[in-house]
Amino acid sequence: MKPISKILIANRGEIALRIIRTAKKMGIKTVAVYSEPDKYLPFVEEASEAFALGGTDARSSYLNIEKVIDACLQTGADAVHPGYGFLSENTDFAKQLTEKGIRFIGPKPESILAMGDKIGSRLLVAQKGVPVVPGYEGDSQNMDTFRMEAKKIGYPIMAKASAGGGGKGMRRINSEEELETSILSAKREAISSFGDDRILLEKYIVNPRHVEFQIFGDSFGNIIHLHERDCSMQRRHQKVVEETPAPNFPKELKDKMADAAILAARSVNYEGAGTVEFILGESGEFYFLEMNTRLQVEHPVTEMTTGLDLVEWQIRVCQGEELPEKQTRPQKGHSLEVRLYAEDPQEDFLPSIGKIHFLQFPNFPGLRIDSGVRSGSEISMFYDPMIAKIIVWAETRSLAIQTMTEVLNQTIVFGPKHNVTFLKQLINSEGFLKGQFSTHYIADNSTKLLKEKVGDLCKSALAATVFLKKSHQNSWEVSA
Repeated sequence: MKPISKILIANRGEIALRIIRTAKKMGIKTVAVYSEPDKYLPFVEEASEAFALGGTDARSSYLNIEKVIDACLQTGADAVHPGYGFLSENTDFAKQLTEKGIRFIGPKPESILAMGDKIGSRLLVAQKGVPVVPGYEGDSQNMDTFRMEAKKIGYPIMAKASAGGGGKGMRRINSEEELETSILSAKREAISSFGDDRILLEKYIVNPRHVEFQIFGDSFGNIIHLHERDCSMQRRHQKVVEETPAPNFPKELKDKMADAAILAARSVNYEGAGTVEFILGESGEFYFLEMNTRLQVEHPVTEMTTGLDLVEWQIRVCQGEELPEKQTRPQKGHSLEVRLYAEDPQEDFLPSIGKIHFLQFPNFPGLRIDSGVRSGSEISMFYDPMIAKIIVWAETRSLAIQTMTEVLNQTIVFGPKHNVTFLKQLINSEGFLKGQFSTHYIADNSTKLLKEKVGDLCKSALAATVFLKKSHQNSWEVSA
């Protein structure tokens, strides 16, 4: 198969920059596509060339399949990397690219389709022997059926949108009295977010952990795992902190879950990078949640502990090459990732839009910053308000936590409100330090975690002073 010569990146921000970095290393040209609010962001400058999609929001730009494919044809791109989010798990997009002779750096469209349906994927992996949460995924969607099935499963239960993701279309139901209201609410959110209001029911696992496995497959039938990531630190079903190796995770349990992850991938003859997500109960029982048929936001922690470049692997597999390694590479050390957001934790994490007047990260051994913005960039109302992913590596988990704490202490953001203090208090909380937490940990400890500290308020004032001093110097240089 002919090597890829030019990759169009159907995404934005930090993931676009991350793909550009690997493509440059491999001698492959890149095309950045961008919407109107993004035209001055770093990823547009760093690509070999840039193509304006127009529009402001995602629907009129990054989610517009016709515009993205037209950009491929006009720039001569022979492959597309979708990153994550947007069109990364859109079967129709992958099919249309293939029909036009443009390679999709991801799995086959039929694999995306099979795993994109929560009901269908549960049935599929269960046939292969992968444990699934007891539940109901039948065709009937009437309320009498839901009541009957809920009684069989036993309360509490979780209602989930079949086509869902990102925590949308999910409701915990504690009793029959809550059933109808909760399901109708989940259906409304599901149809609004995904255009599909089908709901499945699952047994609600009390105090669960969220553990996922990075898997990789090629067109020769090779499928391996690249270890687990613990993503239990969540807020409203969205990940806040990710780490590998998972704390308090016995090897016997890891091996069983890894085997189940590979079985799930084999059920769709998977090619490329993917993640199999599990829910882990208090007594060690685990169940398949879903499979994400793309690169994950938290993939850097896997790279930091294995020394691998997962984007390079994606490109090589797409070119028809075998996996560079046929067995799981051992991990070294421990890696943490936190998501630095422009949001106000004191106001229910409301997004904080506007200009980043000053942004500065420290320089530490074992520190990696994946960011799509810089000083002077705008946090737009149209997109996710993430400022950066901060990733650290150290020999042990405790050292990784210490390093992350120092990095957060020395990170300066002036402009929009942000969650630095919240992140610092979270990773230094008792439960996190002990590695004893569930997906409810943040909600259960919100009062303590959201308590402002005098030192952090002083640091904010210092950031403002640094910015004003820098601004004054720049204005003096211009006037001089």
